[in-house]
Amino acid sequence: MKFQLSKAGVMGAAAILALGAAITGCGQKSAALLSVSAAPQAQPRIPVYYWHMWSAQWLPVMEHIVSEFNASQTKYEVIAVQVPYGQADTKFLLSAAGGDPPDVMAQWTQAIGSWGQAGVLEPLETKMTPAERQRFSHDTYPVFHDNGWYKGHLYGLPLAVDVYACYYRPDQFRQAGLDPDRFPDTLEALTDAGNRLNQVDTDGRYTRLGFLPQGLTRYAPAFGGGFYDPRADRVLLDTPANKRALDYLTQTGNRLGMERVRRFSAGLKSENNGADWPFIDGSFTVTLDGEWRVMQLAQFAPEMEYRVAPLPPPRGGKPLASFASIDYLTIPAGAKHSEGAWEFIKFWAGIDNPERAGAFNASFGWLPSSPRMTNSPAYQAYLHKYPQYHTFVQLAASPNLVTTPPVPYQQFLMDRIQSRDELAERGSVTPKEALAQLELETGRERSRRKDLGYDQ
Repeated sequence: MKFQLSKAGVMGAAAILALGAAITGCGQKSAALLSVSAAPQAQPRIPVYYWHMWSAQWLPVMEHIVSEFNASQTKYEVIAVQVPYGQADTKFLLSAAGGDPPDVMAQWTQAIGSWGQAGVLEPLETKMTPAERQRFSHDTYPVFHDNGWYKGHLYGLPLAVDVYACYYRPDQFRQAGLDPDRFPDTLEALTDAGNRLNQVDTDGRYTRLGFLPQGLTRYAPAFGGGFYDPRADRVLLDTPANKRALDYLTQTGNRLGMERVRRFSAGLKSENNGADWPFIDGSFTVTLDGEWRVMQLAQFAPEMEYRVAPLPPPRGGKPLASFASIDYLTIPAGAKHSEGAWEFIKFWAGIDNPERAGAFNASFGWLPSSPRMTNSPAYQAYLHKYPQYHTFVQLAASPNLVTTPPVPYQQFLMDRIQSRDELAERGSVTPKEALAQLELETGRERSRRKDLGYDQ
């Protein structure tokens, strides 16, 4: 690029030359000063642009992790950009299409297979050294090292995992003559206990539900069900285990009376987060929910007595089973500084130093990814402060977790599972019909994609 000096620029340049000549003519002291001023400057850091969606009280936590990484080395400078959650997917895909994506991005959408097939993510296993690959494969819990893969490539490194367990109210157990120290050890026993915990008014309307099981994805794992067979690389839908789970949900709902349940639910607070969670006001005695509720209860109901237990399996089912959704760290294809992005990813995820990452997970209230992280001083201090988290750590380490299938039509599949599940639980279709329709719709989607030339 050529530049033209204005008259003022020429005069300024002449003044600088004159000043340089004056300095040259000075004595030893001036020469020493010139030597100092001419000392080589430190190399500028390589910028690594990082997009994430954490806001509100989580933003300072996120910024602290970025600061810790930047202080840990001198080569890269991570620059964090907060992207609104509702716009994140669109913004990411547009940036990838335009050839100007971030260097690293946190992803909550369960679409790693879809985006891996679309070629908008870089494979991460190629960036691992043999030692890193060994640690990742053998030192982390199964749900962390088995997910984020598509067609043999790791497109998203699991960072945080959400699992589900039973929150329950010991005070209401005691009122019903149940021992809160002996939580039911089978799903059948829990269902019976829930019936004893129900309360109704003089008109027969529910004022409290002891236990309301809902959601095929949450209950299928305990029945030995799920939605994917990794050995055969095959989606599983209309299976005996999934049908047993859906039969249980519909039959339990029918016994409770779904119309009465709907009237009860309509009378609850419209919001289901924070202080408005119906478990806090006693509307539910037992409810299946995620680990993030522990932090909410500490904030909004610090004096309330509650406990957490794994969902007990039905007879012949699987213990410590749960559905799990995962947050990932990804490197978009076309990232300008992917090596710096990988350095940040492994720093945060704890591949090289799980003990340090244990403090990061504790600050977010996340589950640990490995035994070393669990046993780190910072995470042990967190468990001491929030002992209810022990149950979720048990679940995080379990091999019986079910996740979103790693297929390129993930969002379509999970939407259809939810839709057919809701129809069955409302009584609009039978469980058998719901699963058969699910198989049919999914088969049509696979055929449509095949006709368009997509991988299956």
